[in-house]
Amino acid sequence: MEFMASLITDLGNWIRPWVDDIATAVVTCLLVMFAADINRFMRKQLVGTNFIVRTIIFILINAFGYGFFIVSTAPLLSTQLSQLANHWLITVITILFIVIGVWAQRHRQQV
Repeated sequence: MEFMASLITDLGNWIRPWVDDIATAVVTCLLVMFAADINRFMRKQLVGTNFIVRTIIFILINAFGYGFFIVSTAPLLSTQLSQLANHWLITVITILFIVIGVWAQRHRQQV
């Protein structure tokens, strides 16, 4: 049991330098999963709007809105992850990616 605790702590220590990149990956994965729903919602809201206006809004949302969301949210998640102890860091990151993967797989099969 002590070996496993030591291994988990060492893995958390090993992964710590990449917390910023991991946070960006998590935020980006979440955005990719929900982008289709967001775009579908926006398309319904903009029915009947001029084509040029609709196109400009979609460009602003997709290019700048999603980019701003990633750039502003990833550091917040990174800060929160950095405050975790090594054994919790690797555990939380592993669970995050498992939950994202399972949700994405189930969502893909329902569409």
